Amino acid sequence: MKRSGSADLPLHYGHIPAWLAERMEKLGLAIVEAIIAEHGTEEVLRRLSDPFWFQSFGAVMGMDWHSSGITTAVMGALKRAINPRSKTLGLYVCGGKGKRSRDTPNELLMFSDQNGLNGPELVRCSKLSAKVDNTAVQDGFQLYAHSFIISNKGLWTVVQQGMCDRSSTARRYHWHSSAMRSFVDEPHTGVCGIHQGKILNLTAAAAAPSRASMLAIAAEHPERIMAEAKRLIMPDRHDVRAKDIDLKRLGAMLWLSHEKQPTDFEELLLLNGMGPRTLQSMALVSEIVYGTPSRFSDPARFSFAHGGKDGHPFPVPIKVYDETIDILSHAVERANIGHADKLQAIRKLTMLAQMAEENFTPDDNHFEAVIEEERHSSWKYGGRTIFGEAKPIREQQLKLF
Repeated sequence: MKRSGSADLPLHYGHIPAWLAERMEKLGLAIVEAIIAEHGTEEVLRRLSDPFWFQSFGAVMGMDWHSSGITTAVMGALKRAINPRSKTLGLYVCGGKGKRSRDTPNELLMFSDQNGLNGPELVRCSKLSAKVDNTAVQDGFQLYAHSFIISNKGLWTVVQQGMCDRSSTARRYHWHSSAMRSFVDEPHTGVCGIHQGKILNLTAAAAAPSRASMLAIAAEHPERIMAEAKRLIMPDRHDVRAKDIDLKRLGAMLWLSHEKQPTDFEELLLLNGMGPRTLQSMALVSEIVYGTPSRFSDPARFSFAHGGKDGHPFPVPIKVYDETIDILSHAVERANIGHADKLQAIRKLTMLAQMAEENFTPDDNHFEAVIEEERHSSWKYGGRTIFGEAKPIREQQLKLF
């Protein structure tokens, strides 16, 4: 067991509108099913334990690309989508935000009883992961959300989040059950975040005598334990900027979907009828399913699939979102009955985008043009934010390339 990483996010409040929550649930389920079809249940747990992939996952679902709300919104959507299908998927989501986190032990015991797992030990793992992040390592963040995702084989991932009122930030902690060793003796791959002075770390090896005697604690600088961590720190601003994006990756994907139109590949003919805008979203969703860990170093890029509910980088294109859900869901349904042709076609999108990157030279000016064009065209795709529906703008549309 290792803490697999953490993420620092600006603290945002507010609710998720019903029109987005319903779609997040459907798309989240389709993505999880596609990952299981291709890689198995254990891969879902591994990806959820990666803070960069998790942030990218939330962004492709239309959440604000940098917000603390991604954590509770994504886990809430997954719980609603996965749990009714837990027997088929082999996964179950326990806990949640606030008082729901206190339901974790009972939910774990119920799932364990149904699947022949060691329930008391899993409850212990849940409580210890929370205690370590809330008490043993005192970094100024008070936990308020705890989700425990478990497989029917007893493997698990923890995604939990704490709040620091002083800095108006939230910190998300990720744990994974692989290579389990100890909760109290160097369990962390790293504890990362903005340097805010000394922290109390009772899990450090140097604190072994203190743990034994319960008389003292070890004080360590964050640098002492952050050497191998996956570090994700998101800015406080709402707008997406060129520096947040790998422009070579984004530009190659946009060129592929809007200019190249890869109809010369036999596999992609299976996705016929999909317009350029939906192809853009599907290419990013494809990467969420098939991309390797190194592909998620710029989570903001995935907001170019379905925008964000706050209007950044552009309003959520409802029509495109629904087409993406339909295409991916249908592909998973076919795969479940032995016909993986459409899933393979979707996988091809990731391969084509990566091939296009090899000889693609990004132009910084195109980045702002892409965002402006998306905002100009938003009304055509049923664009929507928490502030209302997108309206037509009477200006000449910009050419992206």
